[in-house]
Order: sequence, then C-alpha cells, then structure tokens
Amino acid sequence: MSSQKDIVIVATKNKGKVREFAHALAPFNKEVKSMFDYPDLPEVVEDGATFSDNALKKARTVGDALGLPVLADDSGLCVDLLGGAPGVYSARFAGEDATDEDNIEKLLEQLEGAQQGDDTGQPLLSPARFVCSLVLYDPQTGRTLEASGEAEGWITTERAGNGGFGYDPVFYVPAYEKTMAELTMEEKQSISHRGAALRSLVQQLGSHEL
Repeated sequence: MSSQKDIVIVATKNKGKVREFAHALAPFNKEVKSMFDYPDLPEVVEDGATFSDNALKKARTVGDALGLPVLADDSGLCVDLLGGAPGVYSARFAGEDATDEDNIEKLLEQLEGAQQGDDTGQPLLSPARFVCSLVLYDPQTGRTLEASGEAEGWITTERAGNGGFGYDPVFYVPAYEKTMAELTMEEKQSISHRGAALRSLVQQLGSHEL
C-alpha cells in the first residue's frame, strides 16, 4: 500500500495529462492520483487571465479541500498568427463542451490561407508554442512553488499520429520532423512544455521532497 509520501495528487481531470505525469514521476517512485480519485472535490472554474493564475487557483482549491499537497497544471497552445490564441481558452476554444477534434477544426479554420512555413513536405501554417504552468501547493505549510515550460513548433494542416491529446496531431516539431502525436512518450517528455516545467520544479525541490 502506498503511503502519502509516495503519492502525488495532480489537480486535473484530463486523462492525457494524468498519463504524462504518471510516466514522468515514475522514476521517483511516485503514484499519481487525480481528481478522478476524489469525485467529491469542488469544481474549479478556470477564469484566470494567465496559465499561472489558473494553476494556482486549482492547486489551492484542491489542496485546501484535501488538506494534502497538490500539483496543478494549466497549459495550452499559443499561435503567433492568432495573437497568442487560443491560450488559456485552449481546452474550450470551440465551446465549453468541445472535443479535441472540435478545437483542432476551429484552429485550422482560423488559420486557413495563412501558410507561412518553409517547404518541409508539411503545410505549415504558423509558428506556435505549447506553454505549461505548474504550481505545487502544500496547505499544511502554505508553501507554493511555481515552474513553467514551453515547447516550440508549427501548426500544420496534416494531422498525424495517434499519441498525445489536444492539439498534438497538428503540432509539428521540426527537431523530430513529426507531430507531437507521433512522438513516443519518452520523446515527448524530453521536449514537451509539461516535461520542461516538471524538470524545473524538481530542480527547485530536490527529488526527495516531491
């Protein structure tokens, strides 16, 4: 049976994020639990102006409700030709109940005719970046740590790959000449915004404290 020290609670109901955190924290012998494991927790309205605002709100709301340390993530896609949109609205770009495919369709519609990239065999529409803000909050001490990470790439009209989630099938990573959805979990962790943010957080903490 896991002790509380072996468990990291991640304030998310995104199954893709849960899988990524579980994979990233496995080397530290940490078991990841999420809001799926605590169905009676209050809903958190993500109404912050920034990723950091939303991550902090989620961490504090869930941490205070459980009385346990909580790791919260807020992340999204920022597209240059859309002035940084969808940004904090990434998960609900096409509406509150939008699916990943709904959001991708809206993104490509807004970028239609905006092709800018070099000829790489991929129709590249705009430079873009995934951005992640992480907050670790301990309600017992009031301690809050924050970290962030980014992953640079391009939006492509050519969906490719069955891995990942969200906008991954249309986020082309030049270094691998693949979309994010075509990368293995190890490859994605090495270059992803969430992987970068988590490595930064671990450096601040020291792995023994996570």
